[in-house]
Amino acid sequence: MSATTRTGRRRGAWVLLVAFGLLALAAGVGLGPRHYAEEGLTSVATTGLVLLVVGAALAAWGTFGVLAGTRRRWWALVLPLVLVATYLSLWTLGQAVAASYPPRPELGGRTPADVGLTYREVAFPSGDGVRLSGWYVPGSNGSALVLMHGAGSTRSAELDHASVLAAHGYAVLLFDARGHGESEGRGMDFGWYGEADAEGAVDFLVEQPGVDPERIGLVGTSMGGEQAIGAAGADDRVAAVVAEGATNRVAADKGYLEDAYGTRGQVQQRIDALTYWFTDLLTEAPRPSALRDSVAAATGRPDHPAFLVIAAGERPDEALVADYLQERGNGLVQTWTVPGAGHTQAMKTAPDEWESRVLAFLDDSLEGEGR
Repeated sequence: MSATTRTGRRRGAWVLLVAFGLLALAAGVGLGPRHYAEEGLTSVATTGLVLLVVGAALAAWGTFGVLAGTRRRWWALVLPLVLVATYLSLWTLGQAVAASYPPRPELGGRTPADVGLTYREVAFPSGDGVRLSGWYVPGSNGSALVLMHGAGSTRSAELDHASVLAAHGYAVLLFDARGHGESEGRGMDFGWYGEADAEGAVDFLVEQPGVDPERIGLVGTSMGGEQAIGAAGADDRVAAVVAEGATNRVAADKGYLEDAYGTRGQVQQRIDALTYWFTDLLTEAPRPSALRDSVAAATGRPDHPAFLVIAAGERPDEALVADYLQERGNGLVQTWTVPGAGHTQAMKTAPDEWESRVLAFLDDSLEGEGR
C-alpha cells in the first residue's frame, strides 16, 4: 500500500469520526438540555447529555486529526466546512430529534373554574385510538369549538380564549394533544398527529347534547393552529378554523421563502427538507399535507369551511404564511396581522379587537347560511 493511499485512508477515517461525532452531538442537543430543564435528570435527559458530550469530543478529535493531516494553507477551508457541517447537523437532525422526542408538559393547576366556567373532565379516543384528556364547557347557541394548544404547552394555555368564546354561548372543548398534559401517547412538536387528535375531538362534540354537528369549528394557536388547518382539509365536519401563529409542518410550507428572500430562501427550503427527512425516520407519525394544500382541499368542497389566519406583527414570516395560504383559499381565507403582537399574543395585545374579529368570523361561519 502506498503512502498516499495510507494517508487518504487515515484522512477518511478522521472525516468519518467527525461525521459520527456531529450526528451524536445533534441527537444529544435534541434530547438532553430540554428534557433536563423540564423533567430533571431522567434517563432520556442523561442519554442526551452523554451523547452531547461524547459527540462534541469525537467531532473535535476528528477535526484535529483532519487538520493534522492537512497542509496549513488548507485549514482556512477545512475549519469553515466543519462549522457549516456542525450548524447543519444541529439545525436538521437536532431539530428533528427535539420534535420527535419532546418532554411531556405538565397540565398545571389552572382549570376553567379559574376563568369562571362550569366544566367537566372528559376523555375520548383520537381518530387512531389514543386516549386524550380534556375539559368540556357546554354552550347555549348550538355551535361548538375545539381549542388546540401549541407545542410544549397544554389545554390550560387556552383558558383565556375559552373564557371569551364561552361567554358568547359557544360550547368549548379544550384537550391535551397526545403526549402533552394528561393525554396518552407520544408527543410530536411538528404536530403530525393533529388530524387524528382533532378527529377524536370532533367525534366527541357531535355526540354532545345541544351541539349542531354542522356548526363545529377549530381554534388553534401555533402548532394547534397548524393542526386545525390540516384537520379542516381532512375532515368535512369542520365548518370554521381560526389559526393563530401557524407557520409550517413540512418543507412545502416554506414555499413562500423563495419569493420573499431569494437565494437565502431557497437554501432554507433545502435545509428544511433535510430536517423533515430526518423526522420521517424518527417518528411513526404520518407526514401531513402542506398547510396550503389542506386549505385548498377544504375550501374546494361544496360544504367548505372558512378560515381566519391571525399573524403576529412582530413575526414577519407569519404574515407571509397567512398571505401564502390565502392565495389557495378560494376567497374563503381571511387574514389579520396584529401590530405589535408576539407569537400567539394577539388576544393579549389587542383583546377587544380579538374578541370582535374572532366572534364576528365564527358567528358568520357557524351560524350563517353558507353551509
